Amino acid sequence: MSTLVSLGSGPPLAAENPKSVVKSVLKAFKVLQAFGPDRQTVTINEAASAADLDRGTAFRLIHTLVSLGYLRPVPVRRFRLTLKCLELGYLALLDQDLRTYARSLFRAYVPSLVDAVSLGTLDGGDVVYLERVDSEVLRYKGDRRPGRHFPAYAAALGHCMLAYLPEAEQIARLGSSERVKLSEGTLVGLDELLKRLREVKARGYAVSDGENAYQLRTVAAPVFDAEGHVTGGVSMTVDGGRMSIDSLIQAAVPKILQIAADFSEALRLSAGAISL
Repeated sequence: MSTLVSLGSGPPLAAENPKSVVKSVLKAFKVLQAFGPDRQTVTINEAASAADLDRGTAFRLIHTLVSLGYLRPVPVRRFRLTLKCLELGYLALLDQDLRTYARSLFRAYVPSLVDAVSLGTLDGGDVVYLERVDSEVLRYKGDRRPGRHFPAYAAALGHCMLAYLPEAEQIARLGSSERVKLSEGTLVGLDELLKRLREVKARGYAVSDGENAYQLRTVAAPVFDAEGHVTGGVSMTVDGGRMSIDSLIQAAVPKILQIAADFSEALRLSAGAISL
């Protein structure tokens, strides 16, 4: 039986065997997570409270972290993170950007769950594909290689980003090019598109059922930058013969929301150092 281990604000991690979890390490990271933008220095008592530890344990952990160079004392009886903490973050980013990470992550879902996973951003009224992993079954239905453009009004990937823009900007982007029907289900009217975008924002993700290509079904979720502004989106697509739209929503929406949340968290934690 697996157990769930929480490291504070992030999602719980699964440990196959509770005996393999070193609790003192968990406690040390809880102390490190006591620091934040609004709490750059802490006392032992504050660290103990934030990490839900007794004062003696917090005292020993803080002084251990000081001896390792990850914390340093500052006046008066307070401690702060040192630049050595950056080493861990830079190692995680070394020779890797978000698109490289996305490619390796997407491969875990294609073709086991869906037929394509994409990362994109907006350029005017278009979606620009930044990364995509797809199966052979979809490649003949459209070119979505990185760098390719696709009308945002006709794509779930476009809807999930447009939905989080001010309405005036939505109208400007939707009106930047001619809107034509790509299939019987394509929405082209401004009022119906604005209504759809309001629905997407209320729901938190976008859905397309054959709206830009016959028998293609897609769910998509927005990615936000360090300031909380929409900066991109991720989507999962299947050939309609593989599963119904209801089955896709049930199977893929939790996954795409988690991927989008992970990307947003990476951008937030980088404080602008990395971007799409």
